[in-house]
Amino acid sequence: MFWSLSQSYSILRKKMRASPIRIPTVSNDTEWDFCFHLSQQTKIPAHQQTEELYPTGGSEESEEDTKAKEKTIDCMSLPREKLVQSQKKTAQLIKEKMNTQANQELIRCVILSRITFGEEHWKCAQALASLAYGYLTLRGLPAQAKKHAESAKNTLLTWKGKTTSDKEKKEILGALVMLYYTLGVAWLLQNHGREAYFNLQKAERNMKELKELYKGGVCPHGLQVSEKDLTVALGRASLAIHRLNLALAYFEKAVGNIIATKGDRTSDLVTLYEEMAQIEQLRRNHDQAIQYLQQAHSICISLFTEVSPQTAEASVLLAKAYTMSGEARHMDVAEIYFIKSISAYQTALGPEDCQTLMAIEDFYKWLIHNGKKEVAGSTPARDGGLCPLQLAMATGPGAELCPPQLRLKEQQLEAEQDPPQLRLKGQQLDLEKRPGTIHCSPIKSCSPSPIKS
Repeated sequence: MFWSLSQSYSILRKKMRASPIRIPTVSNDTEWDFCFHLSQQTKIPAHQQTEELYPTGGSEESEEDTKAKEKTIDCMSLPREKLVQSQKKTAQLIKEKMNTQANQELIRCVILSRITFGEEHWKCAQALASLAYGYLTLRGLPAQAKKHAESAKNTLLTWKGKTTSDKEKKEILGALVMLYYTLGVAWLLQNHGREAYFNLQKAERNMKELKELYKGGVCPHGLQVSEKDLTVALGRASLAIHRLNLALAYFEKAVGNIIATKGDRTSDLVTLYEEMAQIEQLRRNHDQAIQYLQQAHSICISLFTEVSPQTAEASVLLAKAYTMSGEARHMDVAEIYFIKSISAYQTALGPEDCQTLMAIEDFYKWLIHNGKKEVAGSTPARDGGLCPLQLAMATGPGAELCPPQLRLKEQQLEAEQDPPQLRLKGQQLDLEKRPGTIHCSPIKSCSPSPIKS
């Protein structure tokens, strides 16, 4: 028995009264809007979604239906547009050195990528790799960087094996270079040299594979991790596992790349020359170490000034390199560079700065170690404080030499033999030697004195 159309419509109306259907609108229902955007996590390809929105067959649609569908398409494209905006904002924040805000924007990129492409898509894994790199380079947080990098690794490796598009493969390889570099440097910061070297080798292999996809084997410029960054990291990881020759080879390669791109007077070379000098010192090749440090010192003078903190640090390292050679002909030169470093630190940072005091301490130790107490005693401090010999007497034989400005604040001096009297006048320490007498100003106690009966 067949029902008429009017009877069917009547039954349908009764059911709708019993269970009314609520049709929300995007403009005034925020909860549904949120759920709608989350629904984009489904793995339906974009072209299939378009076919569902625009069916090829069927009757002609009214103008209102067309506008409604256009509105729906705008809502679906919103996360993708937001993702592009967030990526641009991240780049701008990094350029402006606003690291915390840039890292927060990277988190937003991960969320929008998950909504737009789905959690198992390589673009979502790429966003996670970028977030891991951000935690490492922007925030200096290796533990968080490792966690996010590990969560993205399997997805990227899976897509790398099954993708057929060269364009996608290039992006996936670039993400893998960034991911393994992040893991390697994070392990290195946590003093795990073997794990660092293992991951950085994987980054190097992916970098090589990526270069082969480009004509001429030239590394693309759009990568977050440059070839120079990877080479330097491999050198440091090799040094951490005591493979000195390999570390030196990586550093020499990095120096060659930097000179080819930026010239031989760039600040990037200073740190590399200092690390190469460290390797040569471990190999007991002191002359070569001195040569590297002289190059670093020369670059600092040309880029900065002779009284800059950078030049002062280079002078200290050069002085120590001369002293480590153990040759008598280097002693006078070492003393000159010690004095230059102290003078530069005092001029640039002030006499009471921590780096100034540490340079003075190194100089005092060197003078006393080489039996030059008479030189130390005849060299007054430029700020009117203690000279090296006076400090040695104040701290006692064999004691750790520490500048008086750090040790004699609210402390009682305990001298052992023929001690000087130390008197605090404002911010300066004056020393007067009184043979045969010992006089130390006691620290006043807050407890009341006992009353004698």
